[in-house]
Amino acid sequence: MDKESLLRLVDSLHRDKEITKDVVFQGIEAALTTAARKHFKSQSEISIQINRSTGEIVAMEGEHKIDPSELGRITAQTAKQVIIQKIREAERDVIYEDYVSRKSAIVSGTVQRFEGQTIIVNLGKTEGVLTKSEQISDEHYNTGERIRAIILDVKKIGTRVKILLSRTNTDFVRKLFELEVPEIAEGTIEIKVIAREPGHRTKIAVSSSDLNVDCVGACVGVRGARIRNIVDELNGEKIDIIRWSAEPEQLLPNALKPAEVSSIILSDNNKAATVVVPDDQLSLAIGKRGQNVRLASRLTAWDIDIITESELEERQKAGMLEATETNKGASNNLDSTELAITEINKKTDTT
Repeated sequence: MDKESLLRLVDSLHRDKEITKDVVFQGIEAALTTAARKHFKSQSEISIQINRSTGEIVAMEGEHKIDPSELGRITAQTAKQVIIQKIREAERDVIYEDYVSRKSAIVSGTVQRFEGQTIIVNLGKTEGVLTKSEQISDEHYNTGERIRAIILDVKKIGTRVKILLSRTNTDFVRKLFELEVPEIAEGTIEIKVIAREPGHRTKIAVSSSDLNVDCVGACVGVRGARIRNIVDELNGEKIDIIRWSAEPEQLLPNALKPAEVSSIILSDNNKAATVVVPDDQLSLAIGKRGQNVRLASRLTAWDIDIITESELEERQKAGMLEATETNKGASNNLDSTELAITEINKKTDTT
């Protein structure tokens, strides 16, 4: 190969594969060195360097300079195989560095093929893998359809890069909100915590650092435009946006929405909360198959026990009767449960 052809090859690989020229030169040097060692079978060290500007090849066998014409007798196929290998490794490294820096970012691609229940996604330069466990239940795709997911992990496997994708990860919802709500991307609104059951329901607690910005309203958008785009991307997954509070007396009722809460009894020792709701709100507070209370518990990090107002009255009566039998003539002070509820209601009324 003459100098001009060599420089054209390097330039072509640089543009087509987006590999730096120096990496291509190093690959060719390594390939020629490997092939030369096999050809000359010399005990001396063989080194080959290529001038980056002129394309001139300088080959040395120990202290002896190898005539360039001798290099021409080296088996071309051997050199070609090594060059291809080096270029593939360089191409892999470029793709790896590109995608590893984008972990947890949303990428878009097309469904290329199916391997069992795993979806192989064409991302352009490479492929992404969306396993069954990272797919939202009841979602179905056809070859050629567009699909969005977050990059869960990036791994080097031989000369390939394996990019693991996810649509079930909590960060997928977080990134969708960052894309749809500029105030979140700017940092004015902060996503404090997310609890999610993919494909069914998500609860997301948000707060605002600017008193003039309504964190919940901003996430919903004008006429629900922002939240609708996210729900559509998640194929109808329900999303509850709640206002964050460091006070459990405020956070717990917010987390249990859309159900109404009458009062709360807290046990700080074990972070357990007994939440009292109107009788007609019990099924709403618990949710389908316990989903609402389960997500609220995960969102708040409190164990939640829900009872109705009627159940509370029965407990109070039972407690009063037991106290009367045990301590006849005791004062008519409020039952401890009533006192706790009264105190909490006072706090709620003043906040």
